[in-house]
Amino acid sequence: MWRNIATEIRNDMKKKILLLGSGELGKEFVIAAQRLGQHVIAVDSYSSAPAMQVAHQNEVINMLDGDALSRVVEQYQPDIIVPEIEAIRTERLFDFEAQGIHVVPSARAVNYTMNRKAIRDLAAKELGLRTAQYRYATTVEEFRTAVSEIGVPCVVKPLMSSSGKGQSTVKDKSMADAAWEYAIHGSRGDLIEVIVEEFIPFHTEITLLTVTQKNGETLFCPPIGHRQERGDYQESWQPCAMSDTDLRDAQEMARRVTESLTGAGLWGVEFFLTERGVYFSELSPRPHDTGMVTLAGTQTLSEFELHCRAILGLPIPELRLERAGASAVILATETSSCEPDYLGIDDALRLSGSDVRIFGKPTTRPYRRMGVALAYGDSPTDELRERARNAAASVTLMYSQEE
Repeated sequence: MWRNIATEIRNDMKKKILLLGSGELGKEFVIAAQRLGQHVIAVDSYSSAPAMQVAHQNEVINMLDGDALSRVVEQYQPDIIVPEIEAIRTERLFDFEAQGIHVVPSARAVNYTMNRKAIRDLAAKELGLRTAQYRYATTVEEFRTAVSEIGVPCVVKPLMSSSGKGQSTVKDKSMADAAWEYAIHGSRGDLIEVIVEEFIPFHTEITLLTVTQKNGETLFCPPIGHRQERGDYQESWQPCAMSDTDLRDAQEMARRVTESLTGAGLWGVEFFLTERGVYFSELSPRPHDTGMVTLAGTQTLSEFELHCRAILGLPIPELRLERAGASAVILATETSSCEPDYLGIDDALRLSGSDVRIFGKPTTRPYRRMGVALAYGDSPTDELRERARNAAASVTLMYSQEE
């Protein structure tokens, strides 16, 4: 009898996790999950994706094909589905949830947050959070009208995209048509719609990593500052200085929006810091690229460990800042169908308090994120940021000749 009970407990603790999207964030999540004894199947649209290199099993499918997605779910019968990217037939997640599969953080959350229109309307109209003014457009005529109503400068984004693809700032109306084309070409999935946002004169962008738990209060990581180029993160640092008032406002907005979306897990909630206070920007229901700075040991648990514990309902007894840290991306500069070699890693690691993570992506294109350099210690944040940038600059990619 006792042996049967023990076996049931063990089986209940070990879950089969289907990871939808297998990039660098997924890779670190798989490592965290395996350290807690979980079984992970990594899925993406191309083979040898980073998370596939460390997962137990993997599948290559078009995740925008709902039937293909259903076939994989039927084949593996997962206990948990963890979406990592936007390009998923997200409405199928409601069906999987109805079958008793745990969708992280919930099918509702994924469907809202994978679409900028749904999450922005929830934040601004339903919850009354402070956001930039915005308009939507599905045609170039609607887009031109939206730009005129919002005014320039304004920010243009596809409603569904990732890593800043398709995002640009219109500084003059003569740039509008080019911004429309760029947004449409940068859109992921089959949704052809863009959002035109008021440009907020912010002095800092932050990510507030927020943890919602099955049995416990909502937790907040120390704020992470970040800098973007081409709409994509280039460097991040933790902690980011902000006033107590702004921090309380950001935490309250993050708490309200995550509670409305429901579910347990780690969320990347982005805000603009301005002279007029905090503005809600965007939300991701999963680990955030800017949160890779937590791999530098800045807090008691990395964002990936926090996500895994929250998903599994495991305790998080404390969450505190351990030391300051910074991250800087390592980017590709050329297009190649072969995995590059990396030179200069030894030079990067000679810098005191530094580290490097190479993602292992099998192909390259200009500006593709291929790795990240980390810096940590008791130095001022500005010094850590410079050290991380220097470490990243030490690493160069050597592109193989294509056969």
